[in-house]
Amino acid sequence: MVAGGVPRGRMTRSAKLGQYAAGQAVRGVGRRLTMIGRTDEARQVLAERSAMMKAQQIVAVLGSMKGSAMKLGQMASVLDLNFVPEAHREQFRQQLAALQDRAPAMPFPTMRQVIEDDLGPLERTFSEFDETSVAAASIGQVHRARLHDGRVVAVKVKYPGVERAVHADIGNLEFLSKMGKSMLPSLADTGVLEEVAANLRSELDYEREARTQHRVAQRYRGHPLITVPDSIEQYCTHNVLVTEYVDGKPFSHLQTLPDAERDHYGELIYRFYLGSLFTDNEFCGDPHPGNVLLAADGKLAFVDFGLYNEMDAAHVEFERSCLRAAAEGRADDLYNAWVGRGIIDPDAQVTVEECMAYVWAVTGWHLLDEVVTITPEFATGALLLAADPRSSDFQGMHKQLLPPEHVFSRRADLFTFATLGQLRVTANWHQLAREWLYDEPPQTAIGATIAQWRATADGSGDRPAR
Repeated sequence: MVAGGVPRGRMTRSAKLGQYAAGQAVRGVGRRLTMIGRTDEARQVLAERSAMMKAQQIVAVLGSMKGSAMKLGQMASVLDLNFVPEAHREQFRQQLAALQDRAPAMPFPTMRQVIEDDLGPLERTFSEFDETSVAAASIGQVHRARLHDGRVVAVKVKYPGVERAVHADIGNLEFLSKMGKSMLPSLADTGVLEEVAANLRSELDYEREARTQHRVAQRYRGHPLITVPDSIEQYCTHNVLVTEYVDGKPFSHLQTLPDAERDHYGELIYRFYLGSLFTDNEFCGDPHPGNVLLAADGKLAFVDFGLYNEMDAAHVEFERSCLRAAAEGRADDLYNAWVGRGIIDPDAQVTVEECMAYVWAVTGWHLLDEVVTITPEFATGALLLAADPRSSDFQGMHKQLLPPEHVFSRRADLFTFATLGQLRVTANWHQLAREWLYDEPPQTAIGATIAQWRATADGSGDRPAR
């Protein structure tokens, strides 16, 4: 490790993670999840009290390591903490939430050197530059600045040494998968590990992220309810990403709004993170509260496009057909599709009924044609039930293999759910999903507004987003 940098070597990072895991992760009893009634599977999956890592150590260990280790911490930060004693719960949550967008920042002189190595003297590009970071993420930290033409921008700067650190983590991916196994089904599978490695590498590519963000920003240009800040590609380099600055309030502010307003923004989050997969065959694979802001004009702003995936239309159609089969109660069709796709081994002790129950337990919140309130407990229960290999429910399903091309779409689904749980929002999610599952017209005011915008768009640039 270099002064002011990130732990880089495989042995160093493995030892640090190993000490942490050995000291905390396996202490106490395992999680136990319960299903409460078949008709309530989509609403009442609750996590019982369980052993949990100490939040201060999560911030100190994962936050200081940055890279992929911190990404695991960001995943954990959207989980419910009802297994922590109530008197300490809020303090615990606040510490854990630091991994979303307030991770330990690096000294500005260190980051300035990175910027000037790529762009030359700071004064050449920026008329103003705030040395205090406004956010610190897994790969880099963000500063507010002003260009000489007057535009206020966000400057994301890659941590020095983070590339070597992430490549070390990729080399140790089998070990890291043991820590993240409760977050992604079949994470130890070779094909899945290769998919995770590819996505970790893509997050290091700021020039690719700049192109992606520009394309998505153009798609949402003029959107009545959603905004995506555009990248300013002429100033984007291997280590520096410059985008339009969003003058907005954080997700924590959204949590304080009245029910109707939270529901409004919850529908937009759902449409942005999940609707795009089925309408555009691409999606942001990193939904979490740190990437959502309430802009000054009332629009919901989405940032961070480092983990952005495109899917083959055939794979998207497979997911669509499976969700339809589950929603319509066609258990045999769902089971046969999963066997045909290689998700279920036909010789395994997995029944048609277990396959259907598993899908409803995990994704039933947008298959059930009823009004559903998503709470942190509900979302956490579904996420852990889907992926925790220690859960006594669905033992057969936990041994099956999720195809690599579907790993990050399922991650996006689960963590969108978890993010909505943090907002405690209510909707008939199935009615929203029917727009892209069955190509039906929208049933909500938000959907109608967006549909009208799409119909009147002038057609320039990419196809307008739903």
